[in-house]
Amino acid sequence: MKILVITQHIFPIQTPRSIRSTELIKELARRGHEVTVYAVLGKYDYSDFEQESGIKVKNIPIRWELSPTNSDGIASRNLVDKVTRRLLYRFEFPLFEFYYRIPQIIAKESQYDVLISIAVPHHIHWGCANAKKKHPDKFPKVWIADCGDPFMKNGKTTDHLKRFAKFERLFCDGCDYITVPIENAKEAYYPEYRDKIRVIPQGFDFDLNKTDCQNVKNDVPTFAFAGMFYSDIRNPKLFLECLCSLNVDFRFCVYTRFDNLLEGYRDRLGDKLIVKKNIPRNELIEILSGMDFLVNLKNVNSPNQLPSKLIDYGIAGRPILDVNPQNPDMKQIEAFINGDYSTALQIENLEDYHIRNVVKKFEELFNS
Repeated sequence: MKILVITQHIFPIQTPRSIRSTELIKELARRGHEVTVYAVLGKYDYSDFEQESGIKVKNIPIRWELSPTNSDGIASRNLVDKVTRRLLYRFEFPLFEFYYRIPQIIAKESQYDVLISIAVPHHIHWGCANAKKKHPDKFPKVWIADCGDPFMKNGKTTDHLKRFAKFERLFCDGCDYITVPIENAKEAYYPEYRDKIRVIPQGFDFDLNKTDCQNVKNDVPTFAFAGMFYSDIRNPKLFLECLCSLNVDFRFCVYTRFDNLLEGYRDRLGDKLIVKKNIPRNELIEILSGMDFLVNLKNVNSPNQLPSKLIDYGIAGRPILDVNPQNPDMKQIEAFINGDYSTALQIENLEDYHIRNVVKKFEELFNS
């Protein structure tokens, strides 16, 4: 089939949605589909990837931001972008630009069998709905709107988002299917559209090299966290306070794009806290598989979201310390550092997250 994928990011930037998009297009192409992907690209050279995979990679031309966050992960928003974002956030600026750019993409593309639009941001879905209204003759035959975190009922909805409910309903009306990563996520969408919802987990390539993790035991208890911190739903402060109170040696390795919530703890923990920027996923899993255990901070007040890093943790094969960031269990933390993993979080049905099984579910929607 001829498939068009529209997303904000693909590799090399490391975010849950870029991983979702990248793994999806690669597996679709491996299975013989003709794939074109549009994303906000940046300066990365995709020519070798296009030649090896057969995937066409095209840029979404962003004009409203002077220094947009690109898929290359290099650009950072300058002062003007930061100021305008703060002043105009109630108008969903600058992400609302997708509403206007995507119809321009559909207008110049030839007919596709399937469109997969990937959010966040949900503004991509809104743009696809706008394109369907403006160019119905060129719009793909089947439209799947893939959703990560919800927009309207996201557990922290502010009043200004309610003014954009009509755009949320616009895409829900226009798409054929809404795909969400977990069953609980259905509750975050309007009841009248839930018959369109299908659960398709985050997809990952399991065929990676990793350390034999059956007998890992480091000289000093060594554990890791990989992912994003948030001040509201995933704040590491109280967990770090627990670590500061421990009178034992350990190494806590953190791999994250944004480390501002760790400020102050570097001095207090010294060489016990090792902070590094994100690295490619295959390298990360190799490192994680050599840890004594891994740390997951639960998404407080966001039961409709499942951190994608848990799947990589499962692939790495190490015990998982599941921490409530608002009420860390000190006894459990001490037990893990002492090598007692009896309360480790279990990732059920891990094989469901294999990219081959995930794409099979998408193909079932193509053919239904």
